[in-house]
Amino acid sequence: IEIFPCLSDNYGMLVHHRPTGYTVTVDTPDGAEIERQLDARGWTLDAIWNTHWHPDHTGGNLHLKQRYDCHVYGPDNADDRIPGIDTRLYDGNAVDFAGHSVQVMETPAHTLDHIIFYLEAAEAAFVGDTVFTMGCGRLFEGTPAQMWAAFQTVLGLPDQTRLYGAHEYTLGNAAFALAVDGDIAAVREAASRYQSMRDRGEPTVPTTVAAEKATNPFWLAGSAKALGERRALKDSGSF
Repeated sequence: IEIFPCLSDNYGMLVHHRPTGYTVTVDTPDGAEIERQLDARGWTLDAIWNTHWHPDHTGGNLHLKQRYDCHVYGPDNADDRIPGIDTRLYDGNAVDFAGHSVQVMETPAHTLDHIIFYLEAAEAAFVGDTVFTMGCGRLFEGTPAQMWAAFQTVLGLPDQTRLYGAHEYTLGNAAFALAVDGDIAAVREAASRYQSMRDRGEPTVPTTVAAEKATNPFWLAGSAKALGERRALKDSGSF
């Protein structure tokens, strides 16, 4: 799994199966940059996995499909907003990745069509704009209740699962986490570690299920320790 910066804060992601050469891009924030990354590695593109319809996730679909004649997978209920879509997916579907099953899970909240792709064989989940390192996606179309349900789906995966979120938002997320959960040692330690990583120019993606259970304020919303703080946030309309 190779990740690389795209646009202002997106990540491009290439998933490559060495024995067969089968290669997928998760979303297409910048078709030209994805093409450059493929060329640099001598890879071709077999499929696109779109997590949701937003243009910074689908904007390169047609460019890449024209060059590689790749197959475009995306959520079933995106209302024809995913360019070049070939196969529409819904919760419980499985996509083949070079003989390995990729589970499709619906996580509506950020958008109502949002899905994630879980590749168990690689202990990896491509979670789009649902869960970020120490944060979650903005609620453009869904509700807080839907995002809470989406968190149950994502953080219900095995603890060692690596979560590939689509943006580099970690320092902003960490600042919020420190404001509401700064008395939790794991939160402080994670915020410091991620600051050091960004200072070195390193990505903070992927994270893991275990790390998010320990440091993500939107997951900690369900902890007994944080009930009073979260009640105040809910009363103020902030969550």
